[in-house]
Amino acid sequence: MEILIKQAEIIDSRSSYNGQIKDVLILNGKVSKIEENIEAPEAIMISLKGLQLSPGWIDLYADFQDPGFEQKEDIESGLSAAAAGGFTAVCVASTTQPERDSKGQVEYLLNRSKSHLVNCLPYACVSKEAKGKELAEFYDLHKAGAVAYSDSKRSIQNPNLLKNALLYAKSFDGLVVNFPHTAEMAAKGVMNEGKVSTALGLNGMPELAESLMVERDIHINEYVGGKLHFNTISAAQSIDLIKNAKANKQNVSCDVASYQLLLDDTNLIEFDTRFKTLPPLRSKETIERLIEGIKSGTIDAISSNHIPEDVEAKKKEMDHAAFGIINLQTAFAAAWTALEGKVTLTRLIDLLTYGPSKVLGIDKQSVEEGAIADFTLFASSQDFTLKEEMVTSKSFNSPFMNKSLKGKVVGVIKEQQMLLNEPIQ
Repeated sequence: MEILIKQAEIIDSRSSYNGQIKDVLILNGKVSKIEENIEAPEAIMISLKGLQLSPGWIDLYADFQDPGFEQKEDIESGLSAAAAGGFTAVCVASTTQPERDSKGQVEYLLNRSKSHLVNCLPYACVSKEAKGKELAEFYDLHKAGAVAYSDSKRSIQNPNLLKNALLYAKSFDGLVVNFPHTAEMAAKGVMNEGKVSTALGLNGMPELAESLMVERDIHINEYVGGKLHFNTISAAQSIDLIKNAKANKQNVSCDVASYQLLLDDTNLIEFDTRFKTLPPLRSKETIERLIEGIKSGTIDAISSNHIPEDVEAKKKEMDHAAFGIINLQTAFAAAWTALEGKVTLTRLIDLLTYGPSKVLGIDKQSVEEGAIADFTLFASSQDFTLKEEMVTSKSFNSPFMNKSLKGKVVGVIKEQQMLLNEPIQ
């Protein structure tokens, strides 16, 4: 298979071609040539005004709900949404039904996804059935193919369980991922605690519910000397705590959901449950702090935090509606809409490529001749509007439906497979 990408700007901080507009020829799954102009009459040609190319993007958190809740999402529809959103690899949440706490459940995910272009990276449970009581069999899960250990949005409330998890994972350089959320303090909160929640008469979740757990976990990780990642941080003080831990040479990292950089708690004024997320949308002031965390390098990656929910789960009163939005197809556009003019495009692409690969401890090739093809094609200058007929997820719980965003994903290429969002030639 021969693919010719014409006049694409290469966005790759580690590539010798970064910032240059080049033709890229892919032959049998590898980059054959990168030159000013390449003629290849037999090749499939991709040409588009404003076309850009980067290493394939990696998502650090998406929930595919399979097995157990396939009416909301299954592995095939989730991977299709990931590809449409520009991702060539995605970390899949562990809280399915049954939970991914056994070798067989890891193998189920890997076997079901092995023929797809997008690489499935399984999170396995920290605790058996993700109940937060007894450790899962880490080493068996590791040997089966788990890339990290996470109880997904069921935060590790027990500090001794976290300590033992970090110790166990340390024996084979494993990564523990925790969503920082102090359950007792968040209580029955449905949105950010602040002026808006007070005005609306809704129970709020304070930023303190997150930062308390971040502080606790950092102390535990310092004691153990483990490797810890915070999934989808959203609190201003979390940034300061993680920044200080990194300065003290702790092996800690964090990501932020792309929509947390764009949407704020005022979006809930009309009681629209599409904006009910976990963590909750924070204030405009906190968003500025999160963006500062990106600029300073404290935040390592941007994730989709893709959580599909069916209509029945969302069409309820705010107190009873499910948390979460679908975001794989809009992750890049939401981030670029929020960050354009504040950080460089190269920095954003680092947060989607080398940042998550470093968190996971996996290699990521740059765009060079001889490299195995693993690329995302996009156009940051073009507008993108997600319409219902374009949604590849089984669920439609997106606050971005029919909203114009900046930054369009063109497609993905992985070795000898290619998926394009529209015919381009």
